Amino acid sequence: MVRGVLFALAAGMMWGLAFIAPLLLPGYPAVLQSLGRYIALGVLCIPLAWMDRADLMHLRWSDWKQALALSVVGNLLYYLLLASAIQQAGAPLPTMLIGTLPVVLTIAAKLRARHEDGRMAWRSILPSLALIAAGIACVNAAELRALGDSSSQNLMQYAWGGLLGVGAVACWTWYPLRNADWLREHPQRNARAWATAQGLVTLPLALLGYAVFAWYTHGQASEFAIPWGPQPVVFGSIMLTMGLLTSWLATVCWNAASRRLPASTLAQLIVFETLCALTYAYTLRGERPELLTLLGVALLVVGVVIAVRSSTKAARTA
Repeated sequence: MVRGVLFALAAGMMWGLAFIAPLLLPGYPAVLQSLGRYIALGVLCIPLAWMDRADLMHLRWSDWKQALALSVVGNLLYYLLLASAIQQAGAPLPTMLIGTLPVVLTIAAKLRARHEDGRMAWRSILPSLALIAAGIACVNAAELRALGDSSSQNLMQYAWGGLLGVGAVACWTWYPLRNADWLREHPQRNARAWATAQGLVTLPLALLGYAVFAWYTHGQASEFAIPWGPQPVVFGSIMLTMGLLTSWLATVCWNAASRRLPASTLAQLIVFETLCALTYAYTLRGERPELLTLLGVALLVVGVVIAVRSSTKAARTA
């Protein structure tokens, strides 16, 4: 249990970086950021695949198809929607929407009632869910006030950004549950090799997508500099960091957590991503969080602690 929580915390710390990358690259289209991140991931996975070649050789065709589906939904589509939402509506609204994942995922896991997901009774989960929901509301209250006071922004742009954010939530509701299903159905498979497999199948898709993007941009006579944009060193450095840490290593850690924790508990631990994203955002701004934000963080942490303790008790009595 403790190791599972630590793995989930490590994944959240690295996933939180995804929220500030679009802010560091405002002049880059969201589609290029998504494709660049997963091209970097695929290239990095080639030498990693040699390390895990024995495990990868044992994957069947059905496993590779599952890895492809997970990569398309949980990698390319999710980050495309998230980066687009941040660029359209700014960071506050997408952060609020992604912050609902612990609640959305826990409810989805319970409704499916698969594997250990249905072991914990609703009465054991609801207190932690209520605390996490209250914490999320507090953490985002100040940001939402600023969002509402900004009259210069186009309302339709905000609405479009919110819709894209909802799409990102949908992608990341399906991905961790299905990924955990596969890992539990194949306990003999290496979690690191499974993360590498997802990176490998993403590479040809990302390369194809980039070729289409470059062709379309050239045809539109755009001023955007192909292939790496106006800040090639900054863009390349961020994409490599995202590919290695936010994509591959975070997935390895999450896979390890998925094997140690019930999905209903694992879902609530995604709150670490929100906490880390907010920490990075405030650090980037050079601002101190408000008292209400600190209260929200405290509620989030208490909710997670209660969730873990409830999961431990359920595992002992099972």
